Amino acid sequence: MDKQENHAAASADRFRLLVESVQDYAIFMLDPAGIVLSWNAGAVRLKGYCADEVIGRHFSIFYPEPAKQKMWPDHELRLAAQHGTYEEEGWRVRKDGNMFWANVVITALRDPDGSLTGFGKVTRDLTERRLQEEALRQSEERFRLLIEGVRDYAIYMLDPLGKIQSWNSGAQLIKGYTAQEVIGKHYSMFFRSEDVAAGLPAKELHDALLQGRTEEEGWRVRKDGSAFWANIVIAPIRGADGDHLGFAKVTRDMTERRRLSDLEHSSRQMNEFLAMLAHELRNPLAPIRNAVSILQLEPAPSATVRNSRDMIDRQLTQLTRLVDDLLDAGRLTSGKIRIKPERVSFNQIVARAVEAARPGMDARTHAFRLVVPAEDVWVNADAMRLVQVLQNLLSNASKFTPAGGAITLSARVAQGRLHVDVADNGEGISPAAMESIFELFSQGDGLAASRQSGLGIGLSLARSLIEMHGGSIRATSAGAGQGSTFSFELPGAQIRTAGAEGESCDDRGIQAARVLVVDDNRDAADSLAEILRLLGYRVRTAYDGRSALEAAVQDKPGAVFLDIAMPEMDGPAVLRALRALPGGKAMFAAAVTGYGVEDERADRPDLAAFDAHLLKPVALADLQQLLANVRLA
Repeated sequence: MDKQENHAAASADRFRLLVESVQDYAIFMLDPAGIVLSWNAGAVRLKGYCADEVIGRHFSIFYPEPAKQKMWPDHELRLAAQHGTYEEEGWRVRKDGNMFWANVVITALRDPDGSLTGFGKVTRDLTERRLQEEALRQSEERFRLLIEGVRDYAIYMLDPLGKIQSWNSGAQLIKGYTAQEVIGKHYSMFFRSEDVAAGLPAKELHDALLQGRTEEEGWRVRKDGSAFWANIVIAPIRGADGDHLGFAKVTRDMTERRRLSDLEHSSRQMNEFLAMLAHELRNPLAPIRNAVSILQLEPAPSATVRNSRDMIDRQLTQLTRLVDDLLDAGRLTSGKIRIKPERVSFNQIVARAVEAARPGMDARTHAFRLVVPAEDVWVNADAMRLVQVLQNLLSNASKFTPAGGAITLSARVAQGRLHVDVADNGEGISPAAMESIFELFSQGDGLAASRQSGLGIGLSLARSLIEMHGGSIRATSAGAGQGSTFSFELPGAQIRTAGAEGESCDDRGIQAARVLVVDDNRDAADSLAEILRLLGYRVRTAYDGRSALEAAVQDKPGAVFLDIAMPEMDGPAVLRALRALPGGKAMFAAAVTGYGVEDERADRPDLAAFDAHLLKPVALADLQQLLANVRLA
């Protein structure tokens, strides 16, 4: 053997050793019929057979049964012989029967004259990659199904130019187009014509590319031409190499939220308007009420004057209640009604409510009967609001009870709960009206309600206040023309003997019975001052903050009644200046306001500096009670 032949043999041996030592690939030879002729270490590792177990056997033993039945191994050899090489991926079988995903390359081997001498076969185990690819495919499929199944959001893809590439069910639901109608079209089709003319679609895509994401809200257009308010998020999509592939776009229909936001804004504006309206109405009512109080303090008026005075008093009380109801309607709808429960005497609350409702019942000659325990009944309640509940129920009974009818207010305590009934023998409530009797602005039966005044707020307010106290209220009636009974319960009630509890009062002494009244409404200031004079006080009036300070320096008053909403210096500012004067810290200060106390205190913490608060128009009884509780020596 010459040198060249020796070199070729050595090279062949090295190649054989290389092939036999490869671990990651099964490399073996087949004869032209497919019989295994060689077997390397990688084949042992990959397929599980030793060389003596496979050499001499047909290579179809590595194929699953369905492939063998279709003669697929022989087909592979024919293709390799025909084309020189054949490559595929598919399932193969190991010795232990387990399947693995294989990449297979079969190469036809020929001698120098071109005759087929056999095949070289290389197999690689790609099971792990296959599993990863399958997991990725399933993940992508799940994600695709998830996106397509989302109905509350329009989620779709755009190419870099803004043309639609995908379309989910939410997009079809929100925008009205099917996928076939939009894919391939530019997404500017969803914009209003004026927005397209202004270049908004292009700006959105530019901003998304520049900032990495853009979000905005605006009007968009459905297929039927209707506009909807949308929240839009656009984010660019980039490949692994950073190339810009397009955009992901998410759109949500926010029309209902915008409508609710507009309603909330309108409601807030309406509440502010109602508060201002109530204030403006109370300001002129204040001097009228004061004038009636002056007439009530005059000794021995004539019958004509007395009747006229009482008539004005009744109508003024009704008008004041309407103003209060108007303001409470705004508080009800905005949830701003507040209560301040404390231990109070229910007997005193009943007395105050009956006193307020009595003129209306007397005017219609109603027979009123009061049935309450002789002992004091104490409850945890906001006294002012509970008086309001009883007054509303009594006024409602009076309105719907004919002249000469009967009204009864009864109360009892059982198992720690206060049970109260307001019954009448009036027009009653039909079953149809019973369902809505406590709704805001409900007027009950049309015919009966049309003969009565009122805003339909009182019963709704009564229910809200009782429920805020942890109680319940209901209405019963045998039907139209058979009277009605309104009943409510409150927790935490006790019966105690007289004197066991009582209301504390501010018994702070004031050095002089000089009183300063400050109000930019001259009629209100002058009439309140006249009432105080008739009650025995020395009074001085001022119509602005500067005049009030000058009067205080000169007279050194022991008490001041201050209007809150004054120009230049408002009530709290005047009070701060008064407190800074010598002896000013001991001065009793009452705020007199046309706003509801709740409305002002919510936004004006400086009102806490006042010792008392009076709501215009100030009732004579409230003023007298305040003066009785504060000794003006």
